[in-house]
Amino acid sequence: MRSFIHMSDTHFGTEDPSVVEALVSLVAAQRPGLVVLSGDVTQRARRGQFEAAQRFLDRLGLPTLVVAGNHDIPLFNLVARWRSPYAGFRRAFGDGLEPVHRAPGLHVVGVDSTTPWRHKDGELDAATIRRACERLEASEPGVVRVVVMHHPLLAITDSDLANLAHGHREALGAFRDCGVDLLLGGHIHLPYVRQAPGPALDPERPLWIVQAGTAVSRRTRDGHPNSVHIVRYDAERCRVVVVEQWDHDASEGRFTLVRCVPMTRDRNARGSLGGATAADV
Repeated sequence: MRSFIHMSDTHFGTEDPSVVEALVSLVAAQRPGLVVLSGDVTQRARRGQFEAAQRFLDRLGLPTLVVAGNHDIPLFNLVARWRSPYAGFRRAFGDGLEPVHRAPGLHVVGVDSTTPWRHKDGELDAATIRRACERLEASEPGVVRVVVMHHPLLAITDSDLANLAHGHREALGAFRDCGVDLLLGGHIHLPYVRQAPGPALDPERPLWIVQAGTAVSRRTRDGHPNSVHIVRYDAERCRVVVVEQWDHDASEGRFTLVRCVPMTRDRNARGSLGGATAADV
């Protein structure tokens, strides 16, 4: 079974070195085929913080797909925020803000939910949503279709309603309709897996939302430890996807598996997930 690791909100500049080392060890032990980093790579979009993130990813020695978060745009340097908000991010990860990764059984599309015009809020306009769906139309039948962005499209606590990306309702509907299987995000430092609400075109093709906590930052939320997800899929049979949550155990100095959501999968033209045996993480 193939796998990729989903991490978010590393916030380099506030990282805990011991957690960084534990995450490097986890990746070496689990050997995923891809690293997906869903934004807030840095704390304040400074050159040294981007360089620290690059060194960390280089140590993992794997293909990476990275999207920007609101913290990856300068906050206090207003000239840079308006004139070249993504200069540091592009210097570190290339010009593309909407990267794509394709591998046997997998198609991952990055979406940029950030905007320099908002302090921390995300936004998805119709053109951005349409581009993501058009890219996924090139998927082969049976592959796992994944969209990655920073800002959440679903809140499970009242306090996070204000953190939803502007345009979240339209985006959820469009991604469900174009056959997205997994929607990966971050921003709120709260890990969970939930099936998206609302009617699907096909009940056997639900959209699942996978929100990551903060991977290595000291800026954890409400007692939730640092955490990442490992997503496992069968590229040959296209039958099963498993989403695992791995939390950092400070007493043991390592990441440990705490929850697992297996999802049975129907091979169909859209290649989407269905019939999950667990509702959430």
